[in-house]
Amino acid sequence: MKRLLTAVLFASLLATPAGAAGWAVDYAKSRLGFTVQWSNEPFSAAFKTWKADIDFDPADLAHARAAVTIDMASEASDEDEFDSGLRGVFGFEVSKFPSAQFLVTNFTHKTGNDYVATGALTIRGVTKPVTLPFTLAISGKTAHITGTAQVMRTDFHVGEGEWAGDKPASHAVTVTVDLTATRP
Repeated sequence: MKRLLTAVLFASLLATPAGAAGWAVDYAKSRLGFTVQWSNEPFSAAFKTWKADIDFDPADLAHARAAVTIDMASEASDEDEFDSGLRGVFGFEVSKFPSAQFLVTNFTHKTGNDYVATGALTIRGVTKPVTLPFTLAISGKTAHITGTAQVMRTDFHVGEGEWAGDKPASHAVTVTVDLTATRP
């Protein structure tokens, strides 16, 4: 048993890169949501419950990583009827697929405070590559990230049957990230 515990501890130390900086998300100051055109008007919603595990050091992008898990039932907007439809079988189907994941496989620095996170987004059991350009501002031990990614809802089987067309809900969805985090 002692060997097993030692092996698990050693493996966990190896799993966290020495050069990367761990960040604790301030969920009260952060927002993860999306906007889609509905009958040529923007429909926006946010996820109230999600977790992000982020190790990121701008000076050591090779060891940076991020994993985000989203509680799909926590989607909320100002339109209760839309929300219940989104959680149902033609939307996120939360009874069968309660969570979505975004696993970042690569970070790239562009210029100044501009970066790109490349990874895999899984919704409704379907995994697709996603690129998330973002701006990073670090002040002391606080980081603020804002970014958007474009995804096609039909790639993830969101909106099937009578909702498969591009009307009234467009296929293109803009995912928005506004994240504040601190490091120890």
